[in-house]
Amino acid sequence: MAIRGSTNDRESSGMDVPDYAIERMARCLLPMIQKYYESEEGQKELKEWEQSQRGKSEAD
Repeated sequence: MAIRGSTNDRESSGMDVPDYAIERMARCLLPMIQKYYESEEGQKELKEWEQSQRGKSEAD
C-alpha cells in the first residue's frame, strides 16, 4: 500500500520513507486520532472546521 504523493513530491522532499514505516505509523496514530474526534473537544473542532470550509466554498 503506497500512501505517498507523486514521484516528484518524494524527490523534492529528499526523503524516501518505506511503505512499511508509513503503515506502522498510521496504525499507531489512527486510534488516537479516532479517539480525539469522538471526544467532545474533537467534535467541536470538527464542526468549526466544517463551518470554515463552507465559508471558503461560498466565497469562491
